Amino acid sequence: MPPHSDLDRQIEHLMQCKPLSELEVKTLCEQAKSILVEEWNVQPVKCPVTVCGDIHGQFHDLLELFRIGGNPPDTNYLFMGDYVGQLGGKM
Repeated sequence: MPPHSDLDRQIEHLMQCKPLSELEVKTLCEQAKSILVEEWNVQPVKCPVTVCGDIHGQFHDLLELFRIGGNPPDTNYLFMGDYVGQLGGKM
């Protein structure tokens, strides 16, 4: 796992819609994958929680939700529906 400061920098870059390097994206995806494979299908949700509809993988919509509702971890979110959008009509 990268140092916490690297993750904070990457989050800040993404919040400003600045791209990450391909290596950073691959590393983040691998780290997320290793965490998610250990998770159960049903997770407890800490209240209060903001329930959101399907954002169809739209990053700018996600940023707008965070702008209005607050950034994690200060605000808890529960997203309903798909977590990714279609890329070029193929999935």
